[in-house]
Amino acid sequence: MMPFTISSSSSSRSISCIIWCLLLFLTLASSNGVIASAPPKVGFGYKLVSLVERQGALVGYLQVKQRTSTYGPDIPRLRLYVKHETNERIRVQITDADKPRWEVPYNLLHREPSPTVTGERITGAPFAAGEYPGQELVFTYNHDPFWFAIYRKSSHETLFNTSYSPLVFKDQYIEASTILPKDASLYGLGENTQPGGIRLRPNDPYTIYTTDISAINLNTDLYGSHPVYMDLRNRGGHGIAHAVLLLNSNGMDVFYRGTSLTYKVIGGLLDFYFFSGPTPLAVVDQYTSMIGRPAPMPYWAFGFHQCRWGYKNLSVVEAVVDGYHNAQIPLDVIWNDDDHMDAAKDFTLDPINYPRPKLLAFLDKIHSQGMKYIVLIDPGIAVNNTYGVYQRGMQKDVFIKLDGQPYLAQVWPGPVYFPDFLNPNGVSWWIDEVRRFHELVPVDGLWIDMNEASNFCTGKCEIPKDHLCPLPNTTTPWVCCLDCKNLTNTRWDEPPYKINASGQTARLGFNTIATSATHYNGILEYNAHSLYGFSQAIATHQALQGLQGKRPFILTRSTFVGSGAYAAHWTGDNKGTWENLRWSISTMLNFGIFGMPMVGADICGFYPAAPPLEELCNRWIELGAFYPFSRDHANFASPRQELYVWESVARSARNALGMRYRLLPYLYTLNYIAHLTGGPVARPVFFSFPDFTPSYGLSTQFLLGDAVMVSPVLEKGVDSVNAVFPPGSWYNLFDTSKVVVSHGENVELDAPLNEINVHVYQNTILPMQRGGMMSKEARSTPFTLVVAFPFGAREGDAEGAVYVDDDERPEMALVDGEATFVRFFATVRGKAVTVRSEVEMGRFSIEKNMVIEKVSVLGLEGTGRDLAVNVDGDENAIAASRNPYFERGVDVEGHRDMEGHKKSVMVEVGGLALPLGKSFTMTWNMQIEA
Repeated sequence: MMPFTISSSSSSRSISCIIWCLLLFLTLASSNGVIASAPPKVGFGYKLVSLVERQGALVGYLQVKQRTSTYGPDIPRLRLYVKHETNERIRVQITDADKPRWEVPYNLLHREPSPTVTGERITGAPFAAGEYPGQELVFTYNHDPFWFAIYRKSSHETLFNTSYSPLVFKDQYIEASTILPKDASLYGLGENTQPGGIRLRPNDPYTIYTTDISAINLNTDLYGSHPVYMDLRNRGGHGIAHAVLLLNSNGMDVFYRGTSLTYKVIGGLLDFYFFSGPTPLAVVDQYTSMIGRPAPMPYWAFGFHQCRWGYKNLSVVEAVVDGYHNAQIPLDVIWNDDDHMDAAKDFTLDPINYPRPKLLAFLDKIHSQGMKYIVLIDPGIAVNNTYGVYQRGMQKDVFIKLDGQPYLAQVWPGPVYFPDFLNPNGVSWWIDEVRRFHELVPVDGLWIDMNEASNFCTGKCEIPKDHLCPLPNTTTPWVCCLDCKNLTNTRWDEPPYKINASGQTARLGFNTIATSATHYNGILEYNAHSLYGFSQAIATHQALQGLQGKRPFILTRSTFVGSGAYAAHWTGDNKGTWENLRWSISTMLNFGIFGMPMVGADICGFYPAAPPLEELCNRWIELGAFYPFSRDHANFASPRQELYVWESVARSARNALGMRYRLLPYLYTLNYIAHLTGGPVARPVFFSFPDFTPSYGLSTQFLLGDAVMVSPVLEKGVDSVNAVFPPGSWYNLFDTSKVVVSHGENVELDAPLNEINVHVYQNTILPMQRGGMMSKEARSTPFTLVVAFPFGAREGDAEGAVYVDDDERPEMALVDGEATFVRFFATVRGKAVTVRSEVEMGRFSIEKNMVIEKVSVLGLEGTGRDLAVNVDGDENAIAASRNPYFERGVDVEGHRDMEGHKKSVMVEVGGLALPLGKSFTMTWNMQIEA
């Protein structure tokens, strides 16, 4: 811009006129909002004043450069702590140098401790180098102003760089930013419902604070707190990933602008963990190795589940079970919302509608068949002097307090107190109450809901003296009936910086526990709020693990970093709309990244929607049959939506769930792999194809494991799907004559009303069974191995695996006599085909008489001859089986050879009885028949 000048010949009158005009313009512009006053400076940053190396880490001190009063005074001196905790992970922590600050308790989230803050200087060898390298990640920094960066040693690419803006560190406001390249694809920062898909969109709000606000609300802080993101960048044609965790339980806004990301946190400290990847799967492996591996789930948990809020009596539950059986729709687990309770009180039974003798008889019946039963419990304990759970809680002093008294709130039973799961007495009391309830009703798992914690009231409340609460015969029990007043007189209830809580900058205590309330040892709810559901899941896991030595199953609504080590999750209160159907995929995939692979959404929708629901429910069960956690759940006001209500939906359910139950050994093996490595059961397509950039934003399809693609219909009134397939051969599992040979382009797939497209990728060996009406029945059937080679391959390789065990065991580990793990390998070289297995700990599967009855090989032309089978070195072992045979190949739809003849895609070896627990080698030659 050129400077404004006035010539020397200009008269003073002209100069005055110009100045007057400028002043008038500025006055008018300001009054019309064209020019706004600049916001006050939040902070001026820090400078590094010392840095030493001590016990394998760096410890430094930062001094504030200039103090400001915006959002409170700056903390004058900070401590910097940097450590390469593993070859793939580096930690950078910044906190007050003179007094301890709140951080996530180490007894909740186990991790390597950092030095205790004492206010004294830590001595060590002075560190003067410009960077601090690890095996893959390098920490570098600047002295004045202080900033730090993390870069990748192998490529020198910067992953995180805080030079973007000054570091701000106040008691109730912390701000740090990083620069990002424009082409970085980011995922995570949840829990929220993302209308734009799984990839984060610049300028969408990302507030992290656990809140009971239904999943129909978009771009809003929901039930979970997961301040972690994955960053995927394509470099030289290769997708390279890393992740960043800010381990902090306080509320925060995260502003993603496309080329920058800024954290604004209202307490605690900066505790960054950087995970080097370089693949998405490696990132999740490294992340869950730090926060806790996903909990092993029992086999039956991968069956289908049915629930409804509104099964008003046991007869309705029995009728629902009969409805599924009569319709020949698989069902493993029947659930009760709070209908089984006496006046919505935890750990009780309604003596009229769920009398204990009849309930026990019902459970004996379904347990003998292999079915399971799960009920809901909320954290709020009814304030009732005749209620034993409440009495024992008061005796042990286990409730969260405000002003020295138990904090009063309102949930479904009316006035309630909230147990403190940070209190050891609270945990032991809870464990005892679960034990007592299990003696009353032998449930197979527990569903912990409303644990954000949800409260129908806000502020400091009292039981009213002039009316009853809850109001008798009310139809709106969620309306607050306590006498309450807002708390505005503490900096915890009204902090200086307001995060965008509930999507509307609501009070932090809005419809939850007052943030000035206290937990055990004076811990403020302000700091621990987002840990409530996490701490309850840990206590519930301890309780169930101690019962009969079985593997626990817990479903939780509120989650935090590490919750996946204890519980499964569902995506909360959604709605029966096509948009909610589509949004469920992104939320599910996010939780795989968060280390909670057992996740699903309420199939057909929780909240009622305007009819007709039938077509939507058809498409939702086709998708929901392939959620890791598959459950139909509805609100009491919804029309009945069990899958047998409509014949068309029943047909879709039999088709989709039929395939799910055939895939149970594959899903259960993915459960085992998740427990070992964190690898999600359902995962974004880019997890297996990180070099394939069209998959980076793909949110309408997903993979189960690394090989099974699910491509659902997500729109009303359509009978086809425009799908994206990474390059290679993809075989339709419902009809293997339908094969997609992709070069990375979009493919139009037929999708009639009762069908969903599920494809298996080349180079895969997929373990399957015959299926059944329950997982107990399905898992006792013989195995089929589906071997997928590239279409028309003359040379190719394929691999797969299966894990089987006794899922009654608490642990999921490979132990002789209790579990078996089998790896499968296949090759084609010209006409020669080999399929073989390698067995670890085969005794369990041998004792359970698990056998392979069929091998189906996809992608090869012709049929087989010259079959030879060797089992554990015995060439005659095949004689103990049925008579093995080859079936004719299946003609491929749409593919013909040079002479116009249809090309075959599958050759089957049937009539087998190969023991799963014994290594085998099978060979044959392919031939073309006239």
